[in-house]
Amino acid sequence: MPHGDVEFYVKLRDAAALILDACNDKLEGMAPPGTSPTGPSYDVNKIAWQKAQGTKGPYEKTEGNNTPDYQALVKDLQAHKGKMNIGGAFYWLFENQTTIGRKLKQ
Repeated sequence: MPHGDVEFYVKLRDAAALILDACNDKLEGMAPPGTSPTGPSYDVNKIAWQKAQGTKGPYEKTEGNNTPDYQALVKDLQAHKGKMNIGGAFYWLFENQTTIGRKLKQ
């Protein structure tokens, strides 16, 4: 293969990688909270939740959990200004940035 052909294919490969990265970024921005185009980035059901009582009624909470699912949920909540809906529940991040609350929708 002549040298010019190799350079052409290298440039074509690099351009395709840039297009792929741009498409992935756009798709990730369009995905619902807590998901990615390839599926959920975490599973809220794998997080240990404790029943709690607040001024607006019962809810569940978790805090300081070092599991990957918990850490990914904290990061997602931070990216959504500390509040978001996932499935049939409303999730929020407490001011301490380590406690997460969730209230199941009726």
